[in-house]
Amino acid sequence: MSSFKRKTLSGRATLPQGTRLSPFSTSTVITSTGIPSLDDILGGGLPLSCSLAVLAPDHHSAYGELVQKYFVAQGLASGQKVCIIHDEPLRFAREGIWMAGSNPSKPAQGEDADDEKASQHEDKIKIAWRYEQMKKFQTTVSSNSLNDDLCMAFDLTCRIPTAALDAAQQSAQLIPIDVDISEDGTRVIEQIEELLSNGTNAHAVRICIPALGSPHWGDMQPSTVLTLLHSLRRLLHRYTNACASLSLAPHMCTDTWGGPGWVQKVGWLTDAAISMSAFGANPSLSSLFPSHHGMVQILTLPAPHTILPASDKYSTLRGLSSAAGSMGGSGENNLAFKCMRKRLIFETLHLDLEGGVTERRTTPSSNAMALDASMVHETMPVAVLSTEGRKDSRATVEIEFERSKDVVFDAHTRVMADDTAVDSLVPAKPKKPKKKVAFHSERPDLYDF
Repeated sequence: MSSFKRKTLSGRATLPQGTRLSPFSTSTVITSTGIPSLDDILGGGLPLSCSLAVLAPDHHSAYGELVQKYFVAQGLASGQKVCIIHDEPLRFAREGIWMAGSNPSKPAQGEDADDEKASQHEDKIKIAWRYEQMKKFQTTVSSNSLNDDLCMAFDLTCRIPTAALDAAQQSAQLIPIDVDISEDGTRVIEQIEELLSNGTNAHAVRICIPALGSPHWGDMQPSTVLTLLHSLRRLLHRYTNACASLSLAPHMCTDTWGGPGWVQKVGWLTDAAISMSAFGANPSLSSLFPSHHGMVQILTLPAPHTILPASDKYSTLRGLSSAAGSMGGSGENNLAFKCMRKRLIFETLHLDLEGGVTERRTTPSSNAMALDASMVHETMPVAVLSTEGRKDSRATVEIEFERSKDVVFDAHTRVMADDTAVDSLVPAKPKKPKKKVAFHSERPDLYDF
């Protein structure tokens, strides 16, 4: 009988609900952020005992809070405890999103039917037989390709049911913490530590801070924010069954508020940090990338028990892994995001047709026509070489010389030119005309270049 035994999962502790082991390290337990493409960027999901910071510097949008709504909805749908730190936490929870089909009174059945008909029409389109076996070009990842059980499919048009929200609040699954303008971040850290110390490791705990540094937090200084981020990270490393996701206020997401290197400092004091720079404040970028709503910059990636982050090996969107062959696979890809009617996705940044123009041009552009009009030339046929007498010849070559258009001089200029010509003893060297060759054939199919 062999003395070697295969390791099994029977001796390991049961994982909390809504979590799983990381494919990169068996010591890391991950959970979903609610967005499959964001999970892919993080290396499969957000590890427990880690924090995620989302920076959205655009004042005209709220993409940072939208990511937090996904984070809260995923926790409530997975049966995890959710702690919301906000000036009105219950109002923020009521404005959250939910899974499709949970609200039958939503008047979106007609739009869904139109979407199904459009998808069926696209499936019927036939392409060349040599391309049928090739994979479709994709710019993002779907929930089917990642983890169906870990990440739920949420719909931005659906709101969380009131009954589900009341049941979560009565069962202490939803824990609201109010923010007082007279308090600083120290009081918030104390409440979080009390919550984590009274809980058990049987349930995962999500801590959500939708708008850190908003006016309801008072007049916060950069040192206060950095101290709060460091204290929160210290608590999460002590209690390994909790994770946190936060968004900074828009005015705090640039170096102009915290000084040089402020964004890098936020990335150093959090386990994962991304920046979502929307195109709302820059119309030129909106016209250049009409299919996207903003750029995504990765500041920090989580690596709780390893030297390298799991995203370097398992992220398809970043393009560094061998599994990202269809997405590029050579060098890290540029990332962008767009908010559609029903979901928010992160995808690879790419130009549209013809380098940024949404429709292909079949006629020259107005700039090219104006440039051609300014360069007027006349052509003079000089010789035509034909081979009509030969039996095997089916093509002719026509040679033309190109010369510039004559310039008209007035009387005064012509008199001065004549005086200069008389005084000059060296004759002007004539310029050689340029050759222009044209190829004509009776059988164009034989000469398809």
